[in-house]
Amino acid sequence: MLKLWLIRHGMTEGNRHGRYIGVTDETLCQQGRDSLALMAYPMPQAVYVSPLIRCAQTAGILFPGKSLQIVDELSECHFGKFENKNYQELSGDTDYQAWIDSNGTAPFPGGESREEFQSRTLKGFQKAVNDCIRRNLEDAALVVHGGTIMNIMEEYCTVHRSFYEWHVKNGGGYLVELDKRDWINGRRELNLCYAFMEG
Repeated sequence: MLKLWLIRHGMTEGNRHGRYIGVTDETLCQQGRDSLALMAYPMPQAVYVSPLIRCAQTAGILFPGKSLQIVDELSECHFGKFENKNYQELSGDTDYQAWIDSNGTAPFPGGESREEFQSRTLKGFQKAVNDCIRRNLEDAALVVHGGTIMNIMEEYCTVHRSFYEWHVKNGGGYLVELDKRDWINGRRELNLCYAFMEG
């Protein structure tokens, strides 16, 4: 079996103000760094991160001294014209209202569609898992983004929930496990061990 920690990065200033932070390459805010310093995760055999600095900084705090494997496809969604804005700033924007009316399923204007984002992040997850299997690892951590984790859990977890029901707070996430032989043979499922800091 392969155990995977799926961890959302720590808080950024944009997160603190409820902004849509996707491709914006923000650093962690002081509150985010302080919160992460209080957390204790077991040291994994490997750590995979998104290329965005907030994930590398989070991994550096949680797993000091551990080398990081960057997987480009694990980046957060490109929010297009909504990027780095919050709902108050977007109030009255007809494109934003249309996106809300679609229950968050419409493409982001000037950004990624839900399908593009999902396809990309699942490809990145498969890269990380396949690397773990090739290296015969027993555990690893993926320090990534909320949306990335939500895509992975919606697609592969044996506990069936919709995308938005898999939301986790900064620094939170899920411990999951998979059968390496099943994965290689095309039966790709994640068993949920437990969640930490959900919603």
